[in-house]
Amino acid sequence: MPLPQGETPWPPKEFADAFDTMREWGAWYSGNPDHLADVYGRIGGRLVNHPQTRPSQLRGGITGTLARWFWGQPIPQGEKRSKLHVPVASDMASTSSDLLFSEKITLTSDNKGVQKQLDDLMTDDLHSTLSEAAEIAAAKSGVYLRIVWDKDVDASGPWLQAVHPDAAIPEWRYGRLTAVTFVQQLQCDAQIIVRHLERHEVVNGQGMIFHGVYVGTETSLGKPAPLAEYPEVAGLAKEVDENGAIATGIDQLTAVYVPNIKPNREWGHLPACAPFGRSDFAATEPLMDAVDEIYTSWMRDIRLAKGRIIVPEAYLQDRGPGRGATFDADREAYEGLPMLAAADGSTPLTLQQFEIRFEAHEKSALDFVGRIVTTAGYSQQSFGLTGDVAITATEVSARERKSLTTRGKKVGYFRPRLAEILHAQLKIGVVHFGWRVDASAAPDVNFPAAVQPDQASLAQTLAQLEAARAASTETKVRMLHSDWDDTEVKEEVGRILKEAGPLQVENPETFTGDPGDEPPADEPPAEK
Repeated sequence: MPLPQGETPWPPKEFADAFDTMREWGAWYSGNPDHLADVYGRIGGRLVNHPQTRPSQLRGGITGTLARWFWGQPIPQGEKRSKLHVPVASDMASTSSDLLFSEKITLTSDNKGVQKQLDDLMTDDLHSTLSEAAEIAAAKSGVYLRIVWDKDVDASGPWLQAVHPDAAIPEWRYGRLTAVTFVQQLQCDAQIIVRHLERHEVVNGQGMIFHGVYVGTETSLGKPAPLAEYPEVAGLAKEVDENGAIATGIDQLTAVYVPNIKPNREWGHLPACAPFGRSDFAATEPLMDAVDEIYTSWMRDIRLAKGRIIVPEAYLQDRGPGRGATFDADREAYEGLPMLAAADGSTPLTLQQFEIRFEAHEKSALDFVGRIVTTAGYSQQSFGLTGDVAITATEVSARERKSLTTRGKKVGYFRPRLAEILHAQLKIGVVHFGWRVDASAAPDVNFPAAVQPDQASLAQTLAQLEAARAASTETKVRMLHSDWDDTEVKEEVGRILKEAGPLQVENPETFTGDPGDEPPADEPPAEK
């Protein structure tokens, strides 16, 4: 189907709640206190800046609950904001990306020509894009990967781009993506918002990409406008047909959606939102809010515990009549009191020093952070919360079992969608860039082991297998190089056997053997 005619509510109603939640996750992911204050300080979409108690804080339900959170509380009258944010959410998203793509994946194919092209595709740019995609997926429940190409930018071929899930409107069929419309904001002037819509779908077995520009508001898509009027997309005006479409030349969708992890606990009953997946932040927002409150209290203790000296009023400098007085919380002598001198004529000085509750705050914060990462599906060892470091690969696997289990689940979602979009990328390369490869089959996507085996332990294992003659040379090579294909393994086995030289075989004419191994004497033939 083509792009909408205009005057459509935006975002579509069936996605409004999901996008609001993604916006909340995005605020935690950004690590920006202003974004958090903006998200939790809104009532019905309107930001409230006044410091008084808000009516929403007295309500029940979700609105009242969020308003009573630490980041939903207004700033008291006469005070500046001193709330401290700890970026636990961004740490979790980064850790998720590291678990998946800290090492490069490998792309393989039985066709040598295709394999060479895949080797050319597996660049640092693709690796960086996949790392970015994994981080977005962990934060916002999933990520889109779309194929883009522009010969003025890169004449060698198409490339992949990661897109946030709240920057697109998907269409699903039985949980699989059948079409998607990407949304890019071109201009935002007062109440007017200009959006570029890019729709990917397959029509009658032919891949199509529709382009359109709409001038509307924050809540309405508005009316269509010519592409040529906006420099960002003016070049597309010459490429599209009368329906605003460009044929991709392949029979496959040029975009895929990769969910972070399933099932979705919050939107499972909504067909339009259930395929989005689940964010690592889901159900941890109150705990992350509590961590920020703990650290803010800790910082308040430090701020209030600054050593100050209370001195007699005569010790302070007179600012002159009518000039009044100011309060400076950072000056060491900040309060003047009319004190009487002692009997010997001396004037007392008083030191004010409050206690910093260091251990109580630290234990509370570590307990909350540990609960957050565990709820998100990670081991505390992955975040350095256990206090010790594993030495061998076996110890790492044991202590990070929960993280590795979560990684395995996420790999299961990434691998098929990566194979699908890379297959489409090969087809686009053949059609639009003249790649001479057979793009009839999807490549195999191989993820490296999350924990590399300890070389010393592996060498000892191989030596024991060699001494016991319990494994062939090929088996030992595969154990040492688990990421090699059959050709590389066979070549290495051949080199090892060649270096070892011919096997020493006993001459049967000179072989004597043990005395007890002599064959029995010839027996006379049996009588008939």
